[in-house]
Amino acid sequence: MRTVDEHQRVVADLITARPAATVGLADAEGLVLAADVAAPMSLPVFDNSAMDGYAVHAEDVAGASESSPVTLPVAEDIPAGRVDSLTLAAGTAHRIMTGAPLPAGATAVVPVEATNAGIDAVEIRAASKPGQHVRHAGEDVTAGTTVLRSGQLVTPAALGLAAALGLRSLTVRPRLRVLVMSTGSELVSAGTELRPGQIYESNAIMLAAAVREAGADVVATPTSSDDVNQFRTVLEGYTGQADLIITTGGVSAGAYEVVKDAFGAGAVDFVKVAMQPGMPQGAGRIGAAGPATSGSAGTSIITLPGNPVSALVSFEVFVRPALRAAMGLATPNRPRRTAVLADDLTSPKGKRQFRRGVYDPEAGTVTTYGPPASHHLRWLASANCLLEIAEDITEVAAGEQVQLWDLS
Repeated sequence: MRTVDEHQRVVADLITARPAATVGLADAEGLVLAADVAAPMSLPVFDNSAMDGYAVHAEDVAGASESSPVTLPVAEDIPAGRVDSLTLAAGTAHRIMTGAPLPAGATAVVPVEATNAGIDAVEIRAASKPGQHVRHAGEDVTAGTTVLRSGQLVTPAALGLAAALGLRSLTVRPRLRVLVMSTGSELVSAGTELRPGQIYESNAIMLAAAVREAGADVVATPTSSDDVNQFRTVLEGYTGQADLIITTGGVSAGAYEVVKDAFGAGAVDFVKVAMQPGMPQGAGRIGAAGPATSGSAGTSIITLPGNPVSALVSFEVFVRPALRAAMGLATPNRPRRTAVLADDLTSPKGKRQFRRGVYDPEAGTVTTYGPPASHHLRWLASANCLLEIAEDITEVAAGEQVQLWDLS
């Protein structure tokens, strides 16, 4: 059987980045920059007031105090947004609001709290030093400075800076587009009355959420029966729309394995991976209407098992880290922790086991949660971690340390 590490490398090689693209600021949030950003202008753009108050010549109020105030005539009123150029004459003051442009000649701003808030004349009750409460042009950003780096996540703060610099777009790594497809003639949509032998489809909903949580986009979540022709027809309906196709079901060793039947001619490598759950796996590239032709890159496809726990655990182990790495997102892997096991567990020899668990970070302990079988979805829905048990370990006793993946 293929090892977990080997299959991780195969999947990672298939999931690659899209070319860099320039997008509007509103569409760049959460993406990774693909190019440095240099400031086209300085910030602040002009000298401005950091307070609501009065622009003055500092020397005119050097001796002002509560007991000996200085009274100055108010020559101008400067709200934020005033665009004409003003000059402050010695021995006068301009009433000024926060963010408003400082008049030429002014060297300080006296906060309104240190005055009588006069309109025609103002009583200054505190001295001001040169530069006090003044935001100088370029003190935050100098034009030409690199302010955002390639590889940096576009956060709300980064968007705010880009907008303040007058930028309308950023060059980023686009989100990968993923088609999530469930297979199985037994599957029906929620809201449909179940007939004997039918179950509600859940894998596509679950994996689509996992894809979005990983930072990628979901193209669609179609379902196909176990008929090969229908499977191919559904798949062809999304030609050119996805960078990656994820299927669930149809990859085991029995009859009616529609994915294996459709791509068993070599386009997809179907293997057994030494893990539990999730042993049957597949990965490869397909063309628009089937196996990729010679010399054609095709579309990457990852085929996951159909049992829901196997499908989601397989996504966590193989697909999620490769998706995030291809999009340049930090920490592609889930955080790894070491914890003390609270109960005994057994694991199959020769397979890496991923057990559902509940991790208590305050106590530093972890408890296995639910049976190991791959159809027990209830337990996975309430677990906050996966215990990773190595291939050569068959028993772990309570009190021993184990490795876990933090899903919280």
